[in-house]
Amino acid sequence: MQANLVSISNGIINQPSPYSVTETINRLTALLQAKGITIFACIDQQAEAKKVGLSLPPMQLLLFGSPKAGTPLMVAEPTIALDLPLKILVWEAVGNRVWLSYNNPNYLKKRFSLPDDLIKNIAVTTTLIEQVLV
Repeated sequence: MQANLVSISNGIINQPSPYSVTETINRLTALLQAKGITIFACIDQQAEAKKVGLSLPPMQLLLFGSPKAGTPLMVAEPTIALDLPLKILVWEAVGNRVWLSYNNPNYLKKRFSLPDDLIKNIAVTTTLIEQVLV
């Protein structure tokens, strides 16, 4: 994967996936389960739009986390619960290009004035994505 294909804007990291939306979600889900990380929900935004007669390209939002990692964050700053559990959006752009989008851990650290020792609790998203895209 070429690093120059990753974009960071407004606290969001966008990284391309060589897989379809479904395959990317399946790979993420399998990895999270293998690591014992709780999957709270997987929302198929395309399917939800279809239920109300609207159209979206493939798009799924995965919500996941661990109370062991998230609780210390919420103790330090309760309003971080607005961004927890962690989320990864997998979506298809024009030209069938698939992207993974997620909150930049450093942005969350700054936004919520988190202590340095807690950044590892939210930086896991980057590591997981690196493992899924190999």
